[in-house]
Amino acid sequence: MIQYFFEDVPAFTIQPETSRWLVALIAMEEKKAGKINYIFCSDERLLEVNKEYLQHDYFTDIITFDYVKGRTISADIFVSLPRISENSVLHDSTFEDEFHRVLAHGLLHLCGYKDKSESQAREMRAKENFYLRIR
Repeated sequence: MIQYFFEDVPAFTIQPETSRWLVALIAMEEKKAGKINYIFCSDERLLEVNKEYLQHDYFTDIITFDYVKGRTISADIFVSLPRISENSVLHDSTFEDEFHRVLAHGLLHLCGYKDKSESQAREMRAKENFYLRIR
């Protein structure tokens, strides 16, 4: 089950197709969707989370709390909407495309993909692009 929450940013409607797409992504990675919460928030809120739980003092677009058990993907995924907006401009993309990229990115981490090295980042980007094409 995928749920969406808005902490300190205005709420907006997320189409049911988005949840179906995310569940399909998980299934195509040969995993099962458990309880997945996306929490949309401001840069400031995500910075607080980053400092409190990860001891990092910098802005980011996404922080994923992994509750995966076996093949079942469960998590709390915090997403900065202002950071997505800035990234869409930076990458010459639409907000919608960057929004979906970040949602997929969090799930791909939970499916076992990493992005610390250059080769890992390339693989992650290729996976994101693949899933964005089938959205």
